[in-house]
Amino acid sequence: MLSHIDAQGQARMVDVTEKAVTQRSATAEAWVRMLPTTLQLIQQGGHPKGDVLAVARIAGIQAAKRTPDLIPLCHPLMLTSVKVELTPSGADRVHIQATCKLAGQTGVEMEALTAASVAALTLYDMCKAVDKGMLIEQVRLLEKSGGKSGHYRAEEVSDA
Repeated sequence: MLSHIDAQGQARMVDVTEKAVTQRSATAEAWVRMLPTTLQLIQQGGHPKGDVLAVARIAGIQAAKRTPDLIPLCHPLMLTSVKVELTPSGADRVHIQATCKLAGQTGVEMEALTAASVAALTLYDMCKAVDKGMLIEQVRLLEKSGGKSGHYRAEEVSDA
């Protein structure tokens, strides 16, 4: 059963009033594939827009905090921690991993997914002048803990 649908079939925000406050965390990832020359430019600090990884990190953190403004029916949450890491991988990719935490009545999966997605979009935006063919891929939830549904860990993807 989809929890965002009421008895009349209408979309609604889930009522979490009766849910227990627990420690919750979620980690999501995204990959950005680009030309090797684009990644070299980023790593060497020669990009005309400056440190694009730092800007993408800040954008991801800000996005996590603004998730209810971006995703309908998401609860506004008091996040206690948001961490966004961007790591060059191989000759042509950047791996983005975002982790959100709180003590609350609902999970932070959407906040982590939003953070990873917006960080990837920001990286694209800052580099599109030199590489319009970048590919954002494999945005997914890696792990979540806390709450009634318990712990979840995604299976490894061999293609990344």
